[in-house]
Amino acid sequence: MAVTASPGAGGVDGKPRTSPKSVKFLFGGLAGMGATVFVQPLDLVKNRMQLSGEGAKTREYKTSFHALTSILKAEGLGGIYTGLSAGLLRQATYTTTRLGIYTVLFERLTGADGTPPGFLMKALIGMTAGATGAFVGTPAEVALIRMTADGRLPADQRRGYKNVFNALIRIAREEGVPTLWRGCIPTMARAVVVNAAQLASYSQSKQFLLDSGYFSDNILCHFCASMISGLVTTAASMPVDIAKTRIQNMRMIDGKPEYKNGLDVLLKVVRYEGFFSLWKGFTPYYARLGPHTVLTFIFLEQMNKVYKRLFLSG
Repeated sequence: MAVTASPGAGGVDGKPRTSPKSVKFLFGGLAGMGATVFVQPLDLVKNRMQLSGEGAKTREYKTSFHALTSILKAEGLGGIYTGLSAGLLRQATYTTTRLGIYTVLFERLTGADGTPPGFLMKALIGMTAGATGAFVGTPAEVALIRMTADGRLPADQRRGYKNVFNALIRIAREEGVPTLWRGCIPTMARAVVVNAAQLASYSQSKQFLLDSGYFSDNILCHFCASMISGLVTTAASMPVDIAKTRIQNMRMIDGKPEYKNGLDVLLKVVRYEGFFSLWKGFTPYYARLGPHTVLTFIFLEQMNKVYKRLFLSG
């Protein structure tokens, strides 16, 4: 989202002055981090729900609300913010990389006459940027999954990471550097699915609402289309997400990993826990998606306004 200067703040070539790319990337990452502070409890609940009942054990939590109340009761108010440092680092790495890759590719594929890339090319750019960002953000993702999962384990089995940096150092030292990228394939696959599902479902939802005759092209229509898009995106990406979560949290048993790969996770979940267990944590995942997006854009707009006032005005 570019920051344009006021008419009186033109550059030497007469074009409106805008913030440098580095500032745009920085603001994108900071905006995502700001939003994470508010939605971290939902991420925690989603991860706990996805791990509940693992290995044919009895489910620890009946519903997302039961999970939230149980965590508050057992771990206190601070318990629902476990893993916040990892969530912030994930946004700093994933969001900034994704935004940077998207911007660079978008500009390179824009025609000499200023014609932007077509819909399919935009989708491809979005999926490429998302997958690249997911790869860069995988170490923080591994730390986040493990830190949020720790509280559900008996005291003698907990990993006890103090913060995200302590987690990354210990994982590299105790399990090897490659472990930091454990589950990177399903993590990247989820990013591709999310980007593809969001683009396609938002466009179709918006068109459906406009064609109904009850909506005009305004903020209400955009909000409703976003909520429908979020529903489709959540449904499409959750099976990949649960595979990612379990692979990144798994331990070695007698020198062998609990799961061979993402497909093995999906098959075992369906076999031992039921087909619909692939969508465990649906409610907090969906509830997180909307607010995180909205809050990200709110923070981004406010930082852009402040930057414009301080550096681009006059």
